[in-house]
Amino acid sequence: MINNHDREEIEIEALRLIDQAEELVNKGKGKKAIDLYEKAAQKFLDLGSYIKLDELFIKISSIISKFKNNIQAVYRLKSIIRKTEELNLEEISAKLLIQLGNIAYRMKDYETAGRSWKKASDYFYSIDPEEFHNISSELLLRAGQALERTSTSKDDGERLILKAVMTVNKFDEVYQLEEKRALKLLNLENYEAAAKKYIEVSNYFQKAVQYVDELLDDTEFINVMKNVKSRLLHLSAEYKAVAAISLRASRNRDFNPQIKNLAHDSIDYLVNSINLLKDVLISRESEKDKEDILRITFDTLLISILQEMLGEKEIQPIEFLLKKFDKTDSNLIKRLKQTPFFKLTERIEKLGIEESLDKIKETNLGHLNKVKEALISSF
Repeated sequence: MINNHDREEIEIEALRLIDQAEELVNKGKGKKAIDLYEKAAQKFLDLGSYIKLDELFIKISSIISKFKNNIQAVYRLKSIIRKTEELNLEEISAKLLIQLGNIAYRMKDYETAGRSWKKASDYFYSIDPEEFHNISSELLLRAGQALERTSTSKDDGERLILKAVMTVNKFDEVYQLEEKRALKLLNLENYEAAAKKYIEVSNYFQKAVQYVDELLDDTEFINVMKNVKSRLLHLSAEYKAVAAISLRASRNRDFNPQIKNLAHDSIDYLVNSINLLKDVLISRESEKDKEDILRITFDTLLISILQEMLGEKEIQPIEFLLKKFDKTDSNLIKRLKQTPFFKLTERIEKLGIEESLDKIKETNLGHLNKVKEALISSF
């Protein structure tokens, strides 16, 4: 146990070390200064006094960020971060991780940059989601954009950008809760209330689309943001479609105008989503992402189902899907045709929805799986 006299002595020694470190900084001797700052920080840690630590570690990271040798700077920062993480000093760790991300990004080590900013975002969010909402969202976006530059973590990068867009619009967790409430209302056969909930969820994603449109005006990651926008439109369309199906399941003809409007809105979103994803798939020189291929064929299927529900045929789904794809890209077209959603769309187009209900039962329809019984009964 440290008595008051010893505590005072240790504090004086720590302050003396800080003064010496400041002098070394002024003389351009950053590395030696860091050693003294770290010794001072250790003394405050020994005392259990964390008030000065934030200031000290930020000074250290500021000096490190000016190192000409970036590899050495990364090494020193990682060493300090390990220490602050062991002590559960989350806010200090987050600030240091931002610096680490900045240095790694300058070095074009996009993996380290992305992971560092993602971790910093998580720390800020866990400390206080409200107070640190903006910085947490911004760091997620930066992390996603950094990982998008890597050869191994592109998918992670895209998912982080999507999460960042949802976080900045404050519905990342809310929409899942609302979806559960909607499903509960649907199971209770309260179709109108369920539809209203699904429309609310759809509107969350539509609002996020507008935010992405703003980002598209000022980004070098055009294809990434197009894919994010495509995903958001896809999700917004799905929930509008589920709202329409919920009302259709009620068999109340008074809902017919609303069902028609919801289905048309959903089809419009799906068309936009598919067109954006086509641009992404056409522009990619690397292997086409399996998730994107499944999504674009699922959206095509959903257009087919909604048009069957409306009794309309304004779009030829298969023809629309394959249009624009270079006929010489036989591998892509082959992969599209191999998906269960493409095959189911073909069946519906040839035989009609009623003759395809058995296949719909067998196929996993993502979010629509939860309302599959309502969907099938409506036909």
